[in-house]
Amino acid sequence: MLPYPHINPVIFKIGPFSVRWYGLMYVVSFFVCLYLCKYQLKERGKEELIPFLENLMFYSFIGLVIGARIGFCFFYYPEYFLKHPLQIFAVWKGGMAFHGGLIGAILTGYYYVKKHKQSFLWWADLIVVTAPVTLFFGRIGNFINGEIYGKCTNLPWGMVFPGAPPCPPNMPGRHPAQLYECIVTGLFLFLFMWKLRKKNWPNGTKLAIFLIVYGILRFFFEFIRVPAQGFPLIFGWMTMGQVLCIGMIIAGLILLYLVRKQFVQKYF
Repeated sequence: MLPYPHINPVIFKIGPFSVRWYGLMYVVSFFVCLYLCKYQLKERGKEELIPFLENLMFYSFIGLVIGARIGFCFFYYPEYFLKHPLQIFAVWKGGMAFHGGLIGAILTGYYYVKKHKQSFLWWADLIVVTAPVTLFFGRIGNFINGEIYGKCTNLPWGMVFPGAPPCPPNMPGRHPAQLYECIVTGLFLFLFMWKLRKKNWPNGTKLAIFLIVYGILRFFFEFIRVPAQGFPLIFGWMTMGQVLCIGMIIAGLILLYLVRKQFVQKYF
């Protein structure tokens, strides 16, 4: 087995205020995505749109964080958070859901873009090719926190995560599922999406591709991850993450069809 590198999730603390690696990963991913989006605008000779981009990404980032927290609370543990609503604000305890963050970012971005009478799908295609960056840094944060670990394994790179239930002697470690996703849905998916950035496709095509591809990848990674505690498996095997991924894939396929038929451009 590989030893789990015990990294203090708190970088430093001043009184009641603490800076954590997980939160820092969100901030780093925001600025990397912003830089890459500015780079694309410069490639297209549209530097004048950079101030609009900065505002759009700022509000979308806020929507992402709020959506990720609300998604975690009510996709996975609705009964608990309905009984303890103040715990929704206890973000320092962890608990963010990608699908909720995606919904929050899309809704916030759509409102801001349409308020300024611009094409949402054009901006969505520009930004979505950088989206895997957030997955890359986010999974690093999960790994440091020792959360979202995988199922038991006897593979030589299995790890014993602090706080995880013990595994049987013949499978003493757990899959470092965070690192798997960091590499595949973070690094590899980013390289794939970034290569598509210059494709002159109808607006919304790249967004649809991301929804489909990430949905498929995440669906299969759910088989490796330990399901959310206390959440019943659907049909005895399907996790809530997989249900959300199916919805994501269907949404991507519908969007791709509508985009190709040019049914949505005037509305989005």
